[in-house]
Amino acid sequence: MVHTAAITMAAEAATALPDGSDGISPWWIAGMILLLLLMSACFSGSETALTAVSRAKLRRLADQGSASAQRAIDLTDDGETLIGAILIGNNLVNILAASLATSLAITLFGESGVAIATLVMTVLVMIFAEVLPKTYAFTNAESTSLFAAKPLAILVKVTYPVVLAVQAIVRFTLGLFGVRLEKGTRVLSRDAHDEIRGAIDLHHSEGGVVKSDRDRLVGALDLVHREVSEVMMHRRNIVTLNAEENPAALVEAVVESPYTRIPLWRDDPENIVGVIHAKDVLRAFDARIRADGTIDLENFDVASLAVKPWFVPDTTTLSDQLKAFLSRKRHFALVVDEYGALQGLITLEDILEEIVGDISDEHDIDADGVTREADGSYLVDGTVTIRDLNRYFDWNLPDDEATTVAGLVIHEAQAIPFEGQSFVFHDHRFDIVRRVKHQITTIRVKPTRRAA
Repeated sequence: MVHTAAITMAAEAATALPDGSDGISPWWIAGMILLLLLMSACFSGSETALTAVSRAKLRRLADQGSASAQRAIDLTDDGETLIGAILIGNNLVNILAASLATSLAITLFGESGVAIATLVMTVLVMIFAEVLPKTYAFTNAESTSLFAAKPLAILVKVTYPVVLAVQAIVRFTLGLFGVRLEKGTRVLSRDAHDEIRGAIDLHHSEGGVVKSDRDRLVGALDLVHREVSEVMMHRRNIVTLNAEENPAALVEAVVESPYTRIPLWRDDPENIVGVIHAKDVLRAFDARIRADGTIDLENFDVASLAVKPWFVPDTTTLSDQLKAFLSRKRHFALVVDEYGALQGLITLEDILEEIVGDISDEHDIDADGVTREADGSYLVDGTVTIRDLNRYFDWNLPDDEATTVAGLVIHEAQAIPFEGQSFVFHDHRFDIVRRVKHQITTIRVKPTRRAA
């Protein structure tokens, strides 16, 4: 899309050129301008159509033998190159049309032709090269995509070297200002996940998608961007058992534990040697009950029932970990850092909760960690995740630099606050209610009027 400023620059550039209309009929120039505007409309409409069209429909048509549908699929598979080619073509024809219009206007109206050409071209480009074709393409995405697929495929091949050069120039220029783009980062188009998330948020704001559905859809999309370290149970809260304990004590601990899978350690709590399942322990225990009701616990080795522990890096994405859980048919993994030190544990349920929200049953002992106060504030446990707060109350607290609400306060304060201190940031007030040693355990959070 060419904005008014861009058209003005093109117009001013045209005034510096010799009058190219000598010997050329103004009608020919006007016809060329209209042709360029038509090409601009085709570029704009094609981009909108290929973005809005259902890939499922295209796939069905391709399976039925439609060559145009297959071309459209191939084009959308490489959205970066496609958007780059369309941008190059669209800007080229728009700027050329603006230059010709300025030259024609100067010939007809003199120096005042610059202002006239700028005004007229702005209106023409906005209505006939942007709004109108995009509206039509959005409502007729499938037919427009099939019609535009072949010309765009040719355009992509022709402009491919130029697109690569543009990408290289952009990366180099950003590098001069200290901005380093990671490998695979899109330069000319948005990531598909961002496109989908933006569409979901838009429909939610317009009332087309309810909050619970939006949370589940966005939660599924976010799995690829979140790491297991963000949702794991910290090692401080893990229930573990000493494999050297006597069998009776181990069985009693398994029965009293709210968890079905419990890590076993030997010699040192960091040395996890296995994971026992409560069902396996209770089944073996039941088999040792004698007919007279007594229990034979002699030589009952609980550790022999344990399965080999599975360790995963704390930097593993939730998407990859979910795939690993499904492929291994496992529900439980221990999380370690780059040095191999135990950091926590992650379960399949933890990942599913990122999609569907909190999954509670009658055996859960962990409450929300949030208590509503009469004044509209909330008493929040420091370990409650920012993501959960945002999900519960539809807040927008950032979770880029911290996972828990206590971590967010420490990050913003650049220190570990003391009890009684208060902070206001991100449209919320945070009062430190309780601190134990270096850990913030309870925080009162209250949205400000602007946030509310």
